[in-house]
Amino acid sequence: MTFIYVLAAILIFGLLIALHELGHFTAAKLCGVRVNEFSIGMGPLLWHRETEETQYSLRLLPVGGFCAMEGEDEDTGDERAFARQGFWKKLVILTAGAFMNFLTGVLILLVLYAGESAFYVDQIAGFADGFPLEGEDGLMVGDVIYKIDGYRTYMRRDSELFLRYNDGQGVDLVVLRDGEKVTLKDFPMYRSTYDGQEGRFGLSIGGLEIPATAWTKLQFGWYQALDFVQLVWFSLVQLVTGNAGMNDLSGPVGIVTTITEVGAASKTALIAVQNIAYFAALIAVNLAVMNLLPIPALDGGRIFFLAVDAVTMALFKRKVPEKYQAAVNAAGLVMLLGFMLLVTVHDVFKLFQ
Repeated sequence: MTFIYVLAAILIFGLLIALHELGHFTAAKLCGVRVNEFSIGMGPLLWHRETEETQYSLRLLPVGGFCAMEGEDEDTGDERAFARQGFWKKLVILTAGAFMNFLTGVLILLVLYAGESAFYVDQIAGFADGFPLEGEDGLMVGDVIYKIDGYRTYMRRDSELFLRYNDGQGVDLVVLRDGEKVTLKDFPMYRSTYDGQEGRFGLSIGGLEIPATAWTKLQFGWYQALDFVQLVWFSLVQLVTGNAGMNDLSGPVGIVTTITEVGAASKTALIAVQNIAYFAALIAVNLAVMNLLPIPALDGGRIFFLAVDAVTMALFKRKVPEKYQAAVNAAGLVMLLGFMLLVTVHDVFKLFQ
């Protein structure tokens, strides 16, 4: 079964990358940009079909694909080249890949949640003995936790995650009480010893059941996707602030390992499929968000230069020379590949621990 889960992980990666490139391809066609080749898969050519301007290819390795647009990196003189398009067309084409990944994640979640009978959100179920902040001016049993330190608690157990990384020197809270939002700014809730356990906040957090209707299934499918987006941002903040390190990162090897563990831990084949599909939705949304970060060599880096060009054209009637953009993108690609190599080596090392 391990081989099947590894194969499933590879196919998930390949499909998500192919869908990403399909987003670029579709947007390019709709914007009138010439596409020289659209390929599913990488490596040696297995099959191709040529039309008047585009070659459609199927390649051997199921690890993604590509969309080769005319004039993607330089102006080739073709009026339909990517380089000759206006700001908005370029922006649509560059963001279309991430949009396709995000849409894929949302659709997977909607399918998974179609069979749910109820959803749950975090609600205060009680307090430890000695908790000093219970009452109308503080927290009350039945309060639904809406935000912690600026992060929205979309799904059950979000509160536990955000409180875990709180510094213990006070919390910014927003709760829902009788349908109204109650904001507790700089709320003096500190880590202390409750019930003989150190480092606790003194809260008992349960789950408020929300019946699954057609509307709430759509709502919580969307909420889960937004929760994935927020999780990426939250994780990046923890990395920058030093609250998370290399042990909290995973590359392709780590993700394949996780998918294998998720599948193996599932009690039935159906549950394994559902769990892996949920993980695929998480990866899809993660790819969408990470790809839009302003990092050279990613679509987000190209969008950043697109915005810089728009500003410099408005102020100085000139764009940043292409050679400088190419140099930054090349340097960014080397750094990105180096970082991925480091994460991969660390993932492999963890396999033998």
